[in-house]
Formats: sequence, structure tokens, C-alpha cells
Amino acid sequence: MAAGMAARGRTEVVMRKIETALLDGTWPAGARLPAERVLAEQYGVARNTIREAIQRLVARGLLQSRRGAGVYVTDQLRAGIASPWGQLVADHPALRDDILEFRRVLEGATAYFAALRADAGDRRRIRALMRELEAAHANDDRAVEAATDSKLHEAIALASHNTMFLHLHTSVIGMLREHITVNATGMSEQDAGAAEQLLRQHRVVCDAICAQRPEEARTAMQTHIDYVRSHFERRGDAP
Repeated sequence: MAAGMAARGRTEVVMRKIETALLDGTWPAGARLPAERVLAEQYGVARNTIREAIQRLVARGLLQSRRGAGVYVTDQLRAGIASPWGQLVADHPALRDDILEFRRVLEGATAYFAALRADAGDRRRIRALMRELEAAHANDDRAVEAATDSKLHEAIALASHNTMFLHLHTSVIGMLREHITVNATGMSEQDAGAAEQLLRQHRVVCDAICAQRPEEARTAMQTHIDYVRSHFERRGDAP
């Protein structure tokens, strides 16, 4: 009996460690988990302990086992907050002003902590995405530019090293991504000057984060959101 309790205890510990990796973005939605052997070595337990922990997380919907392909992270955490807000936002344009107000608070704080906590890998990722964004803009490829914009904001959330900021970003902001993309694409199509301004704003945010200047990063991100909001107000549209 004691041996059985010890085995269950080890399984629980491994589950908690895997859950932490899911929450902090180490393994994002769609990622493939390392092989059982690798995880067993990493956590210092037997492979059957890893197998049991994974089976429990599969039962909870956090992981998915694909025969012959491995174990993958589901989007369960991302979907937990989003539904049914996506449809509500689409059906009620008046909510869009509230969305931008919410983004100003959340993404401003996320940029602040990204500047405070980003490691060398985070900064490399952010710089690389900024270069991709500039290249897409130079090529007038709006689809790639919008997709890269989304990846850049997610990289900033990851660099905050705050589980709740990352979770809110991947769930709520992910759900709002269509709204955000429509805003940015619409602004670019209607006003070339606005497109240039958006690019400059992203550059200022990224520079502040990579230079580890948190207050500047927060202010730059809030300025970016305010600009989007004011653009639509000037046009007389709901943002």
C-alpha cells in the first residue's frame, strides 16, 4: 500500500510540473510533448509514471494522444475563457470600444513586465518578429503583416513570464484576434500614413522591451492602442 501511495504521489508531482509547463507557455497549444524517455529523464522518474500522468491529463482534455504521432497540447486552456464572447463581439459592434479599453490595460501591463523579465531568447524572438513585420510591410503583404502582428503580441505576452497575462492573452486576445486584424488591415487600406504609424509604434514597443525599459514599454503599448481608438473616432466609426 505504501508503495502504491508513493507511486501516486510521484504521478501527481509530474502532473503538476506538466501543468505548469502548459500554463507558462513552455508547451503552447498545438505543441508536441517530448518523448516519454526524455520526460522521464527530465523529471527523474520512471517512464510508467510519465505515462500515467499524461493519461490523466488526456482525460482532463489538456493533452491529446495521437496514435503513432505522439502527445500534443490541446487548446483547452485557450478556449476556456473565449466562448461565447467571439460571437457577441461580432454581433455587437458597440462592444469594440470596451475591447480597446481592455486591451489598453492588459497589453500595457504585459509590455511592462516583458521589459522587466524578458530573457535573451525572448528578446531574440521579439526582434526577429519585428523584422518580419517590417519586411511584410515593405512588401505590402497585408495578410502576412497581420499574422506577424499577432505573433509579435503573443511573443510579448510570453516574455512577461506571468502565467495569467499569457493565459488572458491566448484566450481573450486570441478570441479577439479577428477584430484586431480587421482594425489593423482596415486602417492600412484606408490610410497609408496610418500603416506607417502602426509600424513605428510596434518598433517603439519592441525597442523599449528589448532595452529593458518597462515604463516606456507600457506607455508605448498604450499609445499604440490609443492611436487605433482615435483613428476610428475620427472616422466616426465605432472602433
